[in-house]
Amino acid sequence: MGLDYYDILKVNKNATEDDLKKSYRRLAMKWHPDKNPNTKTEAEAKFKQISEAYEVLSDPQKRAVYDQYGEEGLSDMPPPGSTGNCGRAGGFNPRNAEDIFAEFFGSSPFGFGSAGGPGRSMRFQSDGGGGMFGGFGGGNNGSENNIFRTYSEGTPAPKKPPPVESKLPCSLEELYSGSTRKMKISRSIVDANGRQAQETEILTIVVKPGWKKGTKIKFPDKGNEQVNQLPADLVFVIDEKPHDLFKRDGNDLITSRRVTLAEAIGGTTVNINTLDGRNLPVGVTEIVSPGYEFVVPGEGMPIAKEPRNKGDLKIKFDVQFPARLTTEQKSALKRVLAG
Repeated sequence: MGLDYYDILKVNKNATEDDLKKSYRRLAMKWHPDKNPNTKTEAEAKFKQISEAYEVLSDPQKRAVYDQYGEEGLSDMPPPGSTGNCGRAGGFNPRNAEDIFAEFFGSSPFGFGSAGGPGRSMRFQSDGGGGMFGGFGGGNNGSENNIFRTYSEGTPAPKKPPPVESKLPCSLEELYSGSTRKMKISRSIVDANGRQAQETEILTIVVKPGWKKGTKIKFPDKGNEQVNQLPADLVFVIDEKPHDLFKRDGNDLITSRRVTLAEAIGGTTVNINTLDGRNLPVGVTEIVSPGYEFVVPGEGMPIAKEPRNKGDLKIKFDVQFPARLTTEQKSALKRVLAG
């Protein structure tokens, strides 16, 4: 089955020229091999496909053929300047990815200048037949031999700006059960013509059960973008809102209850409203002294990496002593407690 160029460029089939330019610019910057030294092989393949997709969809004639016949139809297109049907071996041969990139960016943040100009410091060269885009070129059709080589004359690649961090306040209920947030952001970008523009986008943040304060959710390249500079990452940092009933301690939850002296001595049942809306009755039969802590296993916060497991619920008790006792009450207590 042929390649889906629309999917590769992350556009729909009604995409305009500006849509194609915008998407190519973003994806080419993201998957440039020099930007991904730790995953260079994958980046080279992605960069190659992105350039190929842009080359086809930005050309009305090639796009029309592709829309009607798919990728296979392009192999029957005669190369520029020729006539007739030349078939795959002599058919459509996309431009070198280097030329597309340099033509698109001009003096790019990776050190490219205009084609052949003095500012050019990097080139990509394809080793082996088949052209830069394996599967369309002539010869051995050897896409596996397409290797990017980078030559540098000392022009430094740009440094990525530090991430833009923003707090994401979450209630304990959200951190207990998980939640989905929709965040509308407005950021500065460089448009298809190289000018500064404002873009509004809605990001979806999935808060997982058990996440803690300080957990970071990163959206690569969603921060502000400047000319000749890589876009910053946007990072949301989980912040925990104070709760009326519970305090969090790691994976445990702590709550406080006050009982009367009679309940402290004779036993009691306290009802806890849990973070997921349950009523949890907790029976206490031991004698409760001030500061006594009762532990309910498995009723704390979910453990982020093991959400089926939970920490403990710790109930700290305070004893409310009577303000006054009659002489008879005091005598009765003495008799009972002395025994």
